Amino acid sequence: MDKINNPFSPGAGSPPPELAGRDGVLEQARVLLGRVMAGRPEKSMLLTGLRGVGKTVLLNEIERMAKAAGYRTVLVEAHESKSLAALLAPHLRTLLFDLDRIAAAGNQVRRGIAVLKSFVGAIKVKVADIDIGIDIEPESGTADSGDLEADLPELLVVLAEAAQARGLGVAILIDEIQYFNAAELSALIMSMHKMQQRQLPLVLLGAGLPILPSLAGESKSYAERLFDFPDIGPLPQGDAIKAIREPIEAAGEAIEANACLEIYQTTQGYPYFLQEWGYQVWNHAAASPITRQVVTEATALVSTRLDKNFFRVRFDRLTPLEKIYLRAMADLGAGPYRTGDVADRLGVKISAQGPVRASLIKKGMVYSTAHGEMDFTVPLFDAFMRRAMPVFPPPAPETALNLPGGA
Repeated sequence: MDKINNPFSPGAGSPPPELAGRDGVLEQARVLLGRVMAGRPEKSMLLTGLRGVGKTVLLNEIERMAKAAGYRTVLVEAHESKSLAALLAPHLRTLLFDLDRIAAAGNQVRRGIAVLKSFVGAIKVKVADIDIGIDIEPESGTADSGDLEADLPELLVVLAEAAQARGLGVAILIDEIQYFNAAELSALIMSMHKMQQRQLPLVLLGAGLPILPSLAGESKSYAERLFDFPDIGPLPQGDAIKAIREPIEAAGEAIEANACLEIYQTTQGYPYFLQEWGYQVWNHAAASPITRQVVTEATALVSTRLDKNFFRVRFDRLTPLEKIYLRAMADLGAGPYRTGDVADRLGVKISAQGPVRASLIKKGMVYSTAHGEMDFTVPLFDAFMRRAMPVFPPPAPETALNLPGGA
């Protein structure tokens, strides 16, 4: 098997050779983009799902669709160390100057640039790393209060009006949206409320962990009327096998049916893992067709690769107490996990584990599946924790469990 011709592409956001099983969400995005451009109200979309289900891939594909439908796009990834304003401002500047270059650009675009300068000037004391160099007088009294929840909707209304005047739309795409704080998420929700009220051609397409719907609902009670929250999960068996078999056949090779089934059962249909197994199985095979024996032999290679990269990167961000908490979860078997059961496994009171649990949620390692329950955000992480920490409880439990209120 020629490794150069390997069709699989494991990586963060790398497009798979076959985007199987996502037709429904892509059709929903197509309808959203078309209706908003036609001046008809439609809910924006916030994709939710665990790590490795392909949310970033879908955002990238939706951005391509948006551009083809006449939208100017802004694509950013949220993270813990940068504010919403700092992320958006440089991209909005680029977008407005792009609109300004269009023939017959009018006062709406110039006003948008002036309002953006007002917005940046008002928040600069809070966002010291923004310096976007707009050589135009700011528009006083618009988006310059310094209150993000008031200013961002005003700024995006002016931006959407400028795009509308040019016969264009604006699509703002944000990955990892759960990292924004409550005020930032509220500002985005309020902005989209304005868009619907005025039927302006600006849409928000985001992606985040499964906690996103509850975060949005806690921020604004009307969020459910502004957004759809498609759940992006593992692929069902037929689509998972298609995602493996069709790229191999398109490359002129073949794979046996029981080999495809073995990959599906091992990966549980998670798209990132399908790419990892497909990549290693192809490289491990001596010749076509790829057999189940080849898959079995390659599985050890894939597990080692995932342990050293995909899982280890997340594991290394954890404190010792956080690692022990996750190991206790994994010790209980498959999730979701009751917080009381985890506390019992650790031999401590539930209240003593509150800070550790909150920190793990903030880091995006676990999420609440229901009241008093939680689960890993990373598929198969429970098995990794058992491999990474084979002895549990740890050899020195008095150190590991030295928490206020511990039993």
